[in-house]
Amino acid sequence: MRETWRWFGPADQVSLDDVAQAGAGGVVTSLHHVAVGDVWTPGEIAARQALIREQGAHLPVSLEWEVVESLPVSEDIKRQTGPWRDHVEAYKTSLTHLAEAGIRTVCYNFMPLLDWTRTDLAYAVPTKATCMRFDLIDFAMFDLYLLKRPGAEDSFPAEVIEVARQRFMDADDGAKQALVRNIICGLPGGNDELTLEDIRGHLEAYKPYDHSALCRHQSDFLEQVVPHAQSLGLRLCCHPDDPPFSLMGLPRIMSTEADYARLVAAVDLPANGITLCSGSLGARGDNDLPGIMRRLGAHVHFLHLRNVALEHDETIGSFHEAEHLAGSVDMPALIAAVLDEEKRRTSEGREDNSIPFRPDHGQDILDDLSRRAQPGYPAIGRLKGLAELRGVIAGLTYANLQESV
Repeated sequence: MRETWRWFGPADQVSLDDVAQAGAGGVVTSLHHVAVGDVWTPGEIAARQALIREQGAHLPVSLEWEVVESLPVSEDIKRQTGPWRDHVEAYKTSLTHLAEAGIRTVCYNFMPLLDWTRTDLAYAVPTKATCMRFDLIDFAMFDLYLLKRPGAEDSFPAEVIEVARQRFMDADDGAKQALVRNIICGLPGGNDELTLEDIRGHLEAYKPYDHSALCRHQSDFLEQVVPHAQSLGLRLCCHPDDPPFSLMGLPRIMSTEADYARLVAAVDLPANGITLCSGSLGARGDNDLPGIMRRLGAHVHFLHLRNVALEHDETIGSFHEAEHLAGSVDMPALIAAVLDEEKRRTSEGREDNSIPFRPDHGQDILDDLSRRAQPGYPAIGRLKGLAELRGVIAGLTYANLQESV
């Protein structure tokens, strides 16, 4: 398993020095400043590579841009509106430039409008660490009484609506504004300038599209980009919905094992693959992460290893980010399945027999609490998670070696 670390570019409060000290030589990043739908030019790609390499040249651990996360898919592509065909061609050109630069793994998502959604970005746990949390009641309060989305009452059980109504009545203006800011933070390019009216406009644009329409559009996209990626020797890997269920009436098509089985069957080429995010998929009580890895592992090109603590007994409900080995996902079982898949790939002579993974998210602890890094991406919390994951990997690897003696 190849250790990597997500870095958000020069403005990231967690520096490349921090990445090197964590010991993860593979950098996962993106050209966030390039507008969605535009071509990633060779010059922009080379400049980012040079920045990473030059920093690593002065450190004991050499650094290399190994995974793109993400090369974003435009909303026009998802809806097949406006210049969506031009955006597809730009996407293919960007893939060509990435391949020419020697980068082989490209993560993307097909979530309409939302990149991720949380209602609290600094939820305090008993240890006094903080983490991100999704509270179903708070989200219902936002959807019903702040956004005032038409038809929102059909998205929640009656008992959730009643509790959300009471919570809205009890909340002061500061709490309501904070909730709106937290949810806006998960929108692509989300910032304080985005208004509730803006969100309503984006939702209106998605009204004609249901689950089946979005699946068709994804398949159309894959049919155009996957063969091109295959010819370039690239591995595309689709990230799951976060959280993996419908929000604000938007269709969600990458939330379950069945969704991923459909994805890989849509274009049956090795380049068409999966980003298995244990935290995103783990937020549904009916997703079996070790089982998904064992059944679809041949198509997994990238791993996000994080944990969530489910606060419900139902399929869908509230959850918060947990320590990497302490949540609802059976992390040792998942890693065991990954190691078995890597062993199988080695026996087949696959060059991608070491799957890149990154310690995803983590709780804000110690100096993280004052660093104000990207929400969900603390330095020390992720370092702690990486250390825990290393321990599991080392233990399982040793046990496997002993069994083979």
